[in-house]
This record gives sequence, structure tokens and C-alpha cells, in this order.
Amino acid sequence: MKTYTISRVNGAPDWSAIPAVEIDQPHKGMHLTDTPVRAWAQLAHDDEAIYVHQWTTEPEIRAEYTGLLDEVCEDSCLEVYLCPVAGDERYFNIEYNPNGARYLGLGSRIENLVRLLPEENNDNFDPIITRTADGWEIFYRIPFAFIRRFFPEFFAASGTRVRGNFCKCGNFTATPHWLTWSPIAVQPLTFHYPPDFGTMIFE
Repeated sequence: MKTYTISRVNGAPDWSAIPAVEIDQPHKGMHLTDTPVRAWAQLAHDDEAIYVHQWTTEPEIRAEYTGLLDEVCEDSCLEVYLCPVAGDERYFNIEYNPNGARYLGLGSRIENLVRLLPEENNDNFDPIITRTADGWEIFYRIPFAFIRRFFPEFFAASGTRVRGNFCKCGNFTATPHWLTWSPIAVQPLTFHYPPDFGTMIFE
């Protein structure tokens, strides 16, 4: 099982000093050589939030959706999955496309995932998305106050272990692709499978 340390920072993260992982495990019968798409992720934290940086090299970007209820996984999409509390398989599913359209869900499997809308939870993720020379990238934050609204026992002390995954997909892109950081063994494939998430440790 893969492991990643969530670097502790004071002030704005210096992303050049924070370890990155590649989202490089191919799925749905594809091989990494089947797609020109590559993706990476970094996490950091302070006493108030987890900070997320994900980016991709993607020569043919699909960015059709802009609405609150759109299926952004059909576009070029970067995703984070996070189980904040040990022993609880409920997870946040956070997906963004290059337009800033977001899918935010909470559940323990795809079958019981509940959609959370920004108007309802005032979550202050503050995404910043830019196009790069060969793809796109996103920065955002996951406030601890937001996490504790659903997991009041969550506490990010040094050494705390949580479960999670990073994913890259594009169901309707020119080259459809499904990539994860921590490999997903369950079939048929679903990113929504906490037993196959990796371990993330707060520094």
C-alpha cells in the first residue's frame, strides 16, 4: 500500500520543497503507454487546512462543464479522495475540471455518495486554476472546519494517519483515461473504494 506524508507548513506552501507523487496507475484495461496524459499531486497542511496542488500534462483538454451538478469526470478531471477518520470508510470525493466546475461528495461507496453543494456548506476551498504550456493545474484548500462539520472527531496531530487517493480521469476526452496514485484492484473499476486507498500521514 502506498504512503504519502502531508508536509507541515507555516504560511503559504512552498510547493518546490514539498514531495510530489505521480498519479500513474492505469485502469479499465488501459496501459500508461495508451495515453499522453500524466498527472501529479502534492499535499501540505497547517493548523487550519489541507492544501492541495495537482497538475497534469494533457495535450487535448476537454472543459465543457461549468454547472453545479455537472459530471465533471467526463471532462479533463483531477480528483482527491480523503477518509479523514480511521475506522470510518466515509470519504470526501473532490473533483475539478479546468473551468473550476466541482463535484464534491461524501459517502462510503459510490452507491451512497451524497452530493454537497457550495451554497449549502460555504466551504471556502478557494480554487485557483491555470492553463499551462502543456496542460493545467489547480491549487485549493480543504479547511479543517469543513472536515469537522462531518467528522467532528477529526484532528490533524503530527503522526495522524488518514486514507486517501489521487485520481486523474477524462471519460469523454479525446483519449479517455483513468489513472490513480494508489492502485485500485476491485472490479469493475471504481475510484470509490476506500479499502484500496493509500495511507497519508500528517507531518
